[in-house]
Amino acid sequence: MTAQLTAPATLPTQEWIWQGHRICHTVQGSGLPLVLIHGFGASIGHWRKNIPELAVAGYQVHAIDLLGFGQSDKAELDYAVEVWEALLQDYWREHIGQPAVFVGNSIGGLLALMMLAHSPEMARAGVLLNCAGGLNHRPEELAPPLRFVMGSFSKLVSSNLLGPLVFNEVRRKFRIRGSLRQVYRNRAAITDELVNILHGPSCDPGAQKVFASILSAPAGPRPSELLPHIKQPLLVLWGENDPWTPIAGASIYEELSQTADIDPPVTFHSIPDTGHCPHDERPDVVNPLIKDWLQTL
Repeated sequence: MTAQLTAPATLPTQEWIWQGHRICHTVQGSGLPLVLIHGFGASIGHWRKNIPELAVAGYQVHAIDLLGFGQSDKAELDYAVEVWEALLQDYWREHIGQPAVFVGNSIGGLLALMMLAHSPEMARAGVLLNCAGGLNHRPEELAPPLRFVMGSFSKLVSSNLLGPLVFNEVRRKFRIRGSLRQVYRNRAAITDELVNILHGPSCDPGAQKVFASILSAPAGPRPSELLPHIKQPLLVLWGENDPWTPIAGASIYEELSQTADIDPPVTFHSIPDTGHCPHDERPDVVNPLIKDWLQTL
């Protein structure tokens, strides 16, 4: 089932019903299919600087608002990366049906790796942009004081009494802008348009419950667990100044790219003066790198 929706950032979108939930997606262009997967709190609009250029370059560009984000339903359920993986698998079956290139930022990068590793018949190749190591930090990855703070905050956000108050504070526009200033190195990319893209869905009914569920969700598989199962080419792009997924975390990909005769090939590029979202901060760098690499497939 499809229907026109009001589009974020001027991108025409459609509605697809998945397991009874409304899912927002867009399709632009024709050619080899690309599937763009956003990160936590983002949406199709986060790819507004990439979709038109990739479509004009001769690709069929799909982008999807994951369940719980963007214009998709804010379903009340136990969120996990496996939920979104199942969503992507079903989307591929219904809308694509041929091997696609999965392109993901942050959590979207982890989902792209999962698609390549677990559904090789669906995946031609993958592009990772500052790929997350998990949906959340694992307890052993945090110092005990921070582990306590994060656990307490998660319980607070989940509270029926205090959760809505905390969430309403977190989602205020000036706080969203402040968070972006922490993770974007290119401050010129922090525009009112971007703040509105992130803020709008947080006002939807159910958004607070989604936020609370994700904060307490399992981390999911580690990239190091997935990589041995991947048999497709990978392009890895990494902003060098990312405090959330620091460049040190990219060493596993950089080492693979420098390994002689590795099959499948891994191509790695670090991007200077760039934070967590290279595709939005430096589209003038990222778009050509992706297009040039796609020509090698």
